[in-house]
Amino acid sequence: MTRPTHINIDLGALRHNAVLTRSLAGNRKVSAAVKGDAYGHGMTQCAQVLAEYANGLAVAFCEEASQLLDAGFDCTINILEGPFDKDDATFIANNRLETVIHSPAQLDLLVSAGLQADSMVWLKIDTGMHRLGLAGADLETLLRQLERSGHRRTGLMSHLGDAESPESPMTKMQIQRWRATVETHSLPTSLLNSAGLLESFAVSSDWVRPGILLYGAGGQPDKAEKKFIPVMQLKSSVMAIRRVPAGEFVGYGGRWQAERESRVATVPVGYGDGYPRTAANGTPVLISGQRCPLVGRVSMDMITVDVTDHPSVAVGSSVELWGQHLPVNDVAAKADTIGYELLTRLPDRAARRWIT
Repeated sequence: MTRPTHINIDLGALRHNAVLTRSLAGNRKVSAAVKGDAYGHGMTQCAQVLAEYANGLAVAFCEEASQLLDAGFDCTINILEGPFDKDDATFIANNRLETVIHSPAQLDLLVSAGLQADSMVWLKIDTGMHRLGLAGADLETLLRQLERSGHRRTGLMSHLGDAESPESPMTKMQIQRWRATVETHSLPTSLLNSAGLLESFAVSSDWVRPGILLYGAGGQPDKAEKKFIPVMQLKSSVMAIRRVPAGEFVGYGGRWQAERESRVATVPVGYGDGYPRTAANGTPVLISGQRCPLVGRVSMDMITVDVTDHPSVAVGSSVELWGQHLPVNDVAAKADTIGYELLTRLPDRAARRWIT
């Protein structure tokens, strides 16, 4: 007996997206983000595909890099958050990993750990997102410190906080500050993320850092990602159908009341599987290729869907909660969140199937 709820990861779609990303990048080098378990898609499985098309892989912290090293990856690996302590710094130095530095204290950790002179260090500049990064004075201090120590490989990095909106005041300010900084230094640069790459900003970015784009879940439907294919499909099937008289309620708290006699399908997936409990009435659920509205509150193990207008739906009918025919962002919008969160917070409860 097998519960039908499962997750398909289409590695062929990932390969397709990697080729498109490589084309968008042009002559720039690509650092493929596999942090967050490859945005919930399985880090080692996805890294095996992406390493064929990218110039390196990017992770958030050392434990993620360790997983890649244990799996046998010997490509360029960049630690985007840098070292948290001396053990991290030693791990980075001993394994000759690339790392990002966002504070003078991190450089001190790396120097004390014996950082090699030819190990790549990216100095992160705060251009206006105010999350991490160096101010102008600290940047110049660290550049001089690296130069005095004989360090031979240093780059400049920043991160765009609103790249999906190229005309926003924040984006314009960040790009202006980025240009003003990098134009005074002849160093490798890295600025563009997925959205920045799609927008084709005319800025210095020798390295690009695509993430969500690779997994086919970008949030700009009028841009090039419409050619990209969602890599993940959250799938299930209908387990029960019942008739609900007009005026009756469905689900916890009676959040939905039938305005007419209705057919309601129950699907064995819930917030215990990572489906958002905040999903509102009307959230789309694809059943037998037809969009049907979620009704009632999401339970731990089940959801209920109004299939009154789709008489062909029956027990066993196929269900796509999100995937290649129902974008994850359409679901996220009805749950007051973003596709990133839905993809990355899936637990191990539903079996994953990697399809080559």
